[in-house]
Amino acid sequence: MRRLTRVGIGAAAVVVAFAIVLAANGWLYLVGPAVHLPGPVVGEALPLDELSKHSSVPLVLFVAVWGTAAFALGLLARAVSLGRLPAALLAGLFVAFWAYLTTGVSILVVRQIAAESAFRDAGLLRAVVLPALLAGLAGALLARGDAVERPKMRVVLAWFTAAAGVLAVVDSFLPEHSATLLSEFAPEVRPVASALAAPLGLALVYVSRGLARGHHRAWQLAFGLLIGSTVIHLVHRDYGAVVTGMLAAALLARRADFAHPGDPATRARLLQRLAVIVGGIYAYGFMALWANRLAADRPFSVGFAVRETTTTLVGGSLRGSQHLSGPFGSWFGPSVFALGLAGAAALLAAWLAPWRYRHDEDARCRGLAHRLVAEWGTDTLAPFVLRADKSYFFGAGERSLVAYRVVGGVAIVSGDPLGPPEEIDAVTGDFIAHARSRGWRIAILGVSEECLALYRRHGLHALYHGDEAVLDVASFSLEGRAIRKVRQSTSRLLAAGYTADVVRAADVGRALRVELAAIAAEWRGSAPERGFVMAIDTLFRLDGNEAVFVIARSPDGVPQGFLHYAVSHRGAALSLSTMPRRRTTPNGLNEWLVCESVAWARENGFERISLNFAPFAAVLAPEAVLSGVQRVQRQALLALKGHFQLDNLLLFNRKFFPRWQRRFVVFESRLDLPRIGVAALSAESYLPFAGKRVA
Repeated sequence: MRRLTRVGIGAAAVVVAFAIVLAANGWLYLVGPAVHLPGPVVGEALPLDELSKHSSVPLVLFVAVWGTAAFALGLLARAVSLGRLPAALLAGLFVAFWAYLTTGVSILVVRQIAAESAFRDAGLLRAVVLPALLAGLAGALLARGDAVERPKMRVVLAWFTAAAGVLAVVDSFLPEHSATLLSEFAPEVRPVASALAAPLGLALVYVSRGLARGHHRAWQLAFGLLIGSTVIHLVHRDYGAVVTGMLAAALLARRADFAHPGDPATRARLLQRLAVIVGGIYAYGFMALWANRLAADRPFSVGFAVRETTTTLVGGSLRGSQHLSGPFGSWFGPSVFALGLAGAAALLAAWLAPWRYRHDEDARCRGLAHRLVAEWGTDTLAPFVLRADKSYFFGAGERSLVAYRVVGGVAIVSGDPLGPPEEIDAVTGDFIAHARSRGWRIAILGVSEECLALYRRHGLHALYHGDEAVLDVASFSLEGRAIRKVRQSTSRLLAAGYTADVVRAADVGRALRVELAAIAAEWRGSAPERGFVMAIDTLFRLDGNEAVFVIARSPDGVPQGFLHYAVSHRGAALSLSTMPRRRTTPNGLNEWLVCESVAWARENGFERISLNFAPFAAVLAPEAVLSGVQRVQRQALLALKGHFQLDNLLLFNRKFFPRWQRRFVVFESRLDLPRIGVAALSAESYLPFAGKRVA
C-alpha cells in the first residue's frame, strides 16, 4: 500500500510539473508580444510563432516567467520530499527535455528544414538552456536537504569541477561564434568573455582541492565561478553552459557537505592585500599614462587616468583604446588586465589558504601534557611530546592528546597519541577532522607498528621511515668478540682516569648547568637545535625526575661530555635526546657513557634504553638486500650524509647490537609526500625557515 501511495504521489507530481511548464509557455505567449522592454532578447522563446521576429521575448521577461516556474517546481520537489540533488537534476532535465522538444519541433515546422539540423540548432538556443538552469538551481535551493554528510560526494563534485575548469581552458582556444548575448549590451564585452574563460577555468581547477576537503570558502568560489563560466558559455552559445550550470546546481544542492569554515583572521589580511593590489595597479596605470601623455589625444588628468585604468582593468579595452595609440596603446590594456588577473589570483590563494597556525603556550595545557605523559607515556618517544614548540589537541575529557605543529600547511604530529587505550581511536579521529577543517594536510612522524592499524582505519597511509635502536637493559653485555670495540673503548676511558656521574635533572645545580650548557653550545657550534619528534628542544626543559644526565668527567673532575636522557617512567625506559662532548675528548667517549647508562638503568629499575633513531636503516644497512629502486635510494641518502649524518647514526647504533624498532611516516595522500618532506625537515630545523607563522 505504501508503495502504491508513493507511485501515486510521483505520478501526480509529474502531472503538476507538466502543468507548470505549460503555464510558463502560456504566460510567454500571453505577455510576450504585448511587453516591450529594453535590452537583449531570447530568440525562439515562443514555439510555433511563424511571424517574423515574433518568437523572441525580452530577456528580463523570459527570466521572470521561467524563474517563477522554476520556483514552483522547487516547491513541488519540497512537497514530495525530494532531496536537493535529485530535485536539481530531475527539474533541470525535465525542463530541458520539454524546452528542447518544443523548440526543436518549432524550428522543424516553421523553417521546414531537416529534423537533424532543427534539433541540433535547438540544443544551442538560450530558450532551452536558460529554463533548464533556472529549474535546476531552484530545485537545489528549495528541495529538502540531505541530513547525511557524504564525503565521497564532495570528492566527486571536486573532480567534476576540476574537469569543468580544464574544459573551460580548452574551450577558450576554440573558434568562437559571432552572435553573443552580452554583445547586445556592449560591443566590447565579447573580448572580455574570451579573456576570462581561461582564468575562470584555472580558478576552478585550483578551488577543486578545497572542495574535496569540504571547505565552505572553496564552495563559495566554485559556485560563483561556475555561474560566471555558465554566463560565458551562454555568450559563446555552446553546450558548456549546460555542464557548468548543472554542476553549479549540484554544488548548491550539496552545500551542506561544505561546512568547514575558513580562518576568520584572513578577512583583515585580505582587505590589506586588496588595498595594496588595487593601489599598485592604479599607480602603474597613472605612471604609464603620465609618461605617455604627449602621445595621447587629450590632456592628462586624474579623472582620465582613473577611467582609462578602470576600463582596462575590467577588460573593456583589450583591443586598444580610442585615447591611446601606437605601441603604448597596444600593450597598456593587456598589461593592466594581466596585473588584475595576477592580483585576483593572489587574493584567491589568500582566501583559500589554510588556517594560520597559532602556537599554543598555555601553561594549563602544558601541565595537562606533563600529566598525560606521566600516566600513559609507555612509548620511548612519549617524553619528547613536552617540547616547547608543540601544541596539543586534547580528546574528550582531556584524558588523551595529540602533539603537533603546523609547518607550511602541514600538521606535523609527533609520535603516537597519548591516553587510555579506549580513547586513542576517538582522539585520532577528532584530530584528523580538526586538521582537515582548517585546511591542514596531516603527517605523523615516528609512528610505531602498533598504531598502523589505527591510522589505516581512519583512511591514512604509512611509509617506512627508519629504525629506532633499543637496548634491553637486562640482557645487554660487553662479553663476546662481536662487541669488543665497545669494550675496548670502555677500558680505554677508564684507564685514562675518566669517571661517570649520573644526575637527575632535579639535582643539577646552577654551576653544573652552566658547564653542561657550555659543552652543548661548543658541540653544536653555529648549527641550530635540531629535532622535533625524537629530541628535547633544550637541556633543562624536563625537570625533576623527567630527565637524567650521564656526565663524563676527566681526571681533574671537569665535565667533558654527557648523555641527556628523557625518562619514561610508565614505559620503564630512557630515551636519548642528545650526546654532546668537547672536541678534545678521546674516541669512544659516547660508547662508554652508553655502557654506564645501562649499568645505572639496571640498578634503578629501567628496562629499556632508546638510542638514536636511524632513518632508513633498512636501506642503509651494509648487508641489506635491496631492489633497484632501493639501491638508488641508498645512494641518494649516502650523498646527504655530510649534512644529515644518516649512516653515522646507523653505525653508532649497530655497535651495541640493539633491538630495532621500526618507525613510520603516516600521511593522507602520496601526492603530499614532497610537501610533507619539506615541512618535516623544517620542523626538525634542517631548513632555514622554522615555519612557526606559516599556515
